[in-house]
Amino acid sequence: MSKQLDNQLTVSGQLDTEDIKRLAATGFKTIVNNRPDGEEANQPSNAQLQALAEGLGLNWVYLPLTAGQKPDANLAQSFRDVMDTLPRPAHVFCRTGRRSEMIHQAASALPAQTNGATHYDVVIVGAGTAGVSVATSILNRSTGLRIALVDPARTHDYQAAWTLVGAGEFEATQTRKPMVEVIPRGVNWLAKAVESFQPEHNQITLADGSKLAYDQLVVCPGLKLNWHAIEGLTEALGSNGVTSNYRYDLAQYTWELVQKTRKGRALFTQPAMPIKCAGAPQKAMYLSCSNWEEKKVLGNIEVEMYNAGAVVFGVPTFVPPLMEYIKRYNAQVNFSHNLVKIDGPSKTATFEVISPDGEKRRVERTFDMIHVVPPQVAPDFVAKSPLANAAGWVDVDQHTLQHVRYPNVFGLGDAGSMPNAKTTAAIRKQAPIVANNLIRVRQGLAPQADYDGYGACPLTVEKGKVVLAEFSYGGKLAPTFPLNPAVPRRLNWMLKKHVFPALYWFGALKGREWLTACAKLDSKV
Repeated sequence: MSKQLDNQLTVSGQLDTEDIKRLAATGFKTIVNNRPDGEEANQPSNAQLQALAEGLGLNWVYLPLTAGQKPDANLAQSFRDVMDTLPRPAHVFCRTGRRSEMIHQAASALPAQTNGATHYDVVIVGAGTAGVSVATSILNRSTGLRIALVDPARTHDYQAAWTLVGAGEFEATQTRKPMVEVIPRGVNWLAKAVESFQPEHNQITLADGSKLAYDQLVVCPGLKLNWHAIEGLTEALGSNGVTSNYRYDLAQYTWELVQKTRKGRALFTQPAMPIKCAGAPQKAMYLSCSNWEEKKVLGNIEVEMYNAGAVVFGVPTFVPPLMEYIKRYNAQVNFSHNLVKIDGPSKTATFEVISPDGEKRRVERTFDMIHVVPPQVAPDFVAKSPLANAAGWVDVDQHTLQHVRYPNVFGLGDAGSMPNAKTTAAIRKQAPIVANNLIRVRQGLAPQADYDGYGACPLTVEKGKVVLAEFSYGGKLAPTFPLNPAVPRRLNWMLKKHVFPALYWFGALKGREWLTACAKLDSKV
């Protein structure tokens, strides 16, 4: 007995020769066999049935699915291709018909094609903190949307803990998971790179030449660490005392250097803004000094910070406590010094110094260890796109996070043009705002939720104490707790080391919107 799946497709259990003759006689054009050979005794083989069907003028396709397995995307796509290209009416079968129905359902769930482009309701570029968080927040508000998450990376990192790895307080392996483990259920992950954007056609082109069409686009690929901007750096990293906590494989090397450095000169660099986690360059210095202080060797080490900017920290409230630690560790801070060259074998760093009158000169400094933070820019495929502003960042309204020229495009995270601190904490606030406003735009409504520029930087000033700097646009203080935020606290260290990692993996990436104002607007818009 057959069952109608649509007006041109039927399904049944195992066919025999008489069934095939009947289908041919009643006008069917195509038969698809989803049953593997040899499942039971006396089962006719695929070859036998195919020969009969083709002799009767029928098209025959063999797409077997083993009992107990679910159809994967490739099988579903193959099935849909058959339905799209071969003549109908068509009939599909397996032992009972159930597997054939599952394959049909999987094929029906695949995105439609629009002018050669695979169409999704929402395409999200970037599967880092921002991409995964906003995907879950969107699904919290509309579970039926077809969403694609595009990112070639095979792993997902909790980068905020790399500072602790570099201080021997965290295991690097605890900061990385396979990407497949963090992709939200119901989201299609495409492990491909983006080549370009065509927002006037609501499409993006991937590096393999394929295209994706969208109703809404969210752009959040993070930023680019421009290691090559410093001459000799890429060759020097990981040897001769040259390290950086901004790379997964180097944070452990930072800790190795800190442990074995007992005298000499240690340099720490900070490039021009913007960078992600503006306090991270200093955190490396403070935690290294704290270890040397504990080992009673700090007095044997010349500690020097070279900052391309003009201030220790951009929010004035937090400068005094940081200066107290700089004084405590006897660190020399040099402003307007931009690292431009590293010579690993000779252990020499070259800085470009800009005087108050704008005159440039170069100075060299030898080192026993140097912690480098590279300049940071927008990814090339963003900077060269119609979505970028003059500086290369995704050009969005700093409050609604909606693109200023393309209303169905949103941006968040480190690639956004917003003048906020580029931190994980900022993304936690931004994700539900983008989700809320995106759904409203889908409904023909104006964006409702506003981002206030919130960011947070847990400044690890010593082992066991943290200054929890929380602020919004304009450097306005935005503390979560009713405590003086400029005071280093052990509580904040416990949050940084133990609470925040758990909140990241099991909170932010799972769509938990705790302590975000937007969650109170419309949990279901």
